[in-house]
Amino acid sequence: MRYRRAALRASVSLAATLPLLAGALTLGIPAAQAADQQGRDTLTGTKPAWATARADRGATSDSARVSARVYLRGRDATGLAAYAKAVSDPDSASYGKYLTADQARGRFGATEAQVAAVKAWLTSAGLKVTGVTQHYVAVSGDVAAAEKAFGTQLHDYTKGARTYRAPAATASVPDSLKDAVLTVTGLDNAPHLASHKDRLPQPETVFRNAGPFSTYHGSNVASTLPDAYGTKIPYAVKGYTGRQLRAAYGAGKHTGKGVRIAITDAYASPTIAYDAATYAKRHGDAAYTRGQLRQVLPAKYTRTEECGAAGWYGEETLDVEAVHAVAPGAQVTYVGAASCYDEDLLDSLGKIVDNHLADIVSNSWGEVESAQTPDLAAAYDQVFQFGAVEGIGFYYSSGDDGDEVASSGTKQVDIPVSSAWVTAVGGTSLAVGKGDKYLWETGWGTEKAVLSADGKSWTDFPGAFNSGAGGGTSKTVAEPYWQQGVVPEALAKANSADGNRVVPDIAAIADPNTGFLVGQTQTLPDGKTQAYDEYRIGGTSLAAPVIAAVQALAQEARGGKPIGFANPSIYARYGSQAYHDVTDNPTGSGLAVARVDYVNGYDATDGLTTSVRSLGKDSSLSAVKGYDDVTGVGTPAAGYVESYRRR
Repeated sequence: MRYRRAALRASVSLAATLPLLAGALTLGIPAAQAADQQGRDTLTGTKPAWATARADRGATSDSARVSARVYLRGRDATGLAAYAKAVSDPDSASYGKYLTADQARGRFGATEAQVAAVKAWLTSAGLKVTGVTQHYVAVSGDVAAAEKAFGTQLHDYTKGARTYRAPAATASVPDSLKDAVLTVTGLDNAPHLASHKDRLPQPETVFRNAGPFSTYHGSNVASTLPDAYGTKIPYAVKGYTGRQLRAAYGAGKHTGKGVRIAITDAYASPTIAYDAATYAKRHGDAAYTRGQLRQVLPAKYTRTEECGAAGWYGEETLDVEAVHAVAPGAQVTYVGAASCYDEDLLDSLGKIVDNHLADIVSNSWGEVESAQTPDLAAAYDQVFQFGAVEGIGFYYSSGDDGDEVASSGTKQVDIPVSSAWVTAVGGTSLAVGKGDKYLWETGWGTEKAVLSADGKSWTDFPGAFNSGAGGGTSKTVAEPYWQQGVVPEALAKANSADGNRVVPDIAAIADPNTGFLVGQTQTLPDGKTQAYDEYRIGGTSLAAPVIAAVQALAQEARGGKPIGFANPSIYARYGSQAYHDVTDNPTGSGLAVARVDYVNGYDATDGLTTSVRSLGKDSSLSAVKGYDDVTGVGTPAAGYVESYRRR
């Protein structure tokens, strides 16, 4: 399942928490700045929306501590965005003319003079420089020094049941530094509470699926259970494997050989090498060659309890095993973040870009758009743009709660998947039949009804919304050029007459009821013993690595030349035989599977529960003919990978 912050909670479904505060801007300058009357430039978005007069509880103590990052604009922020667009557009003369990491840094990165000027300004205000990277200058100090540096007072504000610090007015920088400073983060501290000496916990208690199962869709019909939609339904599959997914998405003989894929998540599974090798051997995937799987990890981890660190082990395991199952010849680099907070996730993305660790990056984490702050949006988009000019594409899962109404009370998309600089990956329910034959897909959206006490009917069939692929129309990101003419106006203009970004762009298997079999070392119910076990899992955090792997196959097909930021190429293929055009009703009648689960999640001690899961029912979102807000342009068909050979 995909990782997110939500209400800072963990669940038995392997969902962890993600205090991700990010956003997305339009194609262009990453952050807007405007001059005021005192010779200072304001840093748009640095005063959060929740810091209202009504919530104001007065000035923060001058002696309170502040840790912040001043992100650097670099030599030519406008030129960076323009070149990122040009090298990604198949119709541009600059298409595919990527820069090396050193060339990108030399052309668009911050100059030594900019860094020196920013450091001098910060230290003159009384702040201490604690770190300098190619992207930012980190500082710490007291509130009084921060207020002096950024031209604003810091106040305490209530936000929900807590109180946090935030600027009382938009932060600013001296006019002389307007070309050097992109934005500042850390002036507000919601919910950035950290500890720095935590150790990683052991894996979570084992999760197992109860049988009976189907080995492929329809192979085991639940003949003793009640009908659904006028017919007997099959049991859920035990979990698809790489062979079945490769067949469904047209891998052919391609393996992704020579292509480099990176995966970002928080923390790192201590058993990933063993688990990945064991899984590959058990399910007929190619054995890992020496050095084919490696990890790039931070020196220490923080916020492990708050972020639910052990839950992230399962996320890394899913991502690594799904990538290798679909693209067994690709090189896989896992880049773990020190925590699930923005600054650490940004550092992981920065490592990939600054060292060009991969051409394709799979990311299975995010948060709702209402949690966005434009300051961090600017920092994320700058990294994505640097990646684009180097030929690096970022793929993000679209979310697992449909239109987010059930989870947040508001219809909205997620971030940073709604950025105009990433590929948003939606989700489907996938039916693979006998002989690995692709049968159909629906948009992933599930309604659940449990078996009645007498076993003769489904209670309140088809039941309530249970989960589904994220999607919809952004409220903050303008419609990118590559969506124009493809995305229906009713979607693009749902929130603005000028049009906005719509999510997702492309899709793949996500429904846990038609999900992927994954193998992981977990803690057994005794709380002491650890052992390798396997279970079925889904979420758009499965769809993202599957699409990343398919992109590796496509890159191999085009002779190894990187695809880079893929959206212009993805939309250029819209309406062709490269895609399965996924709808919610591919067979003309309702679709469902039967599922049996352990009540306690791992054995029959506390009993079993039987339910029917109706497919193709994603909150208010719908998969229809053509582009839609559940599956985008569709899923890769047999012609998708080969279409890159010709371009």
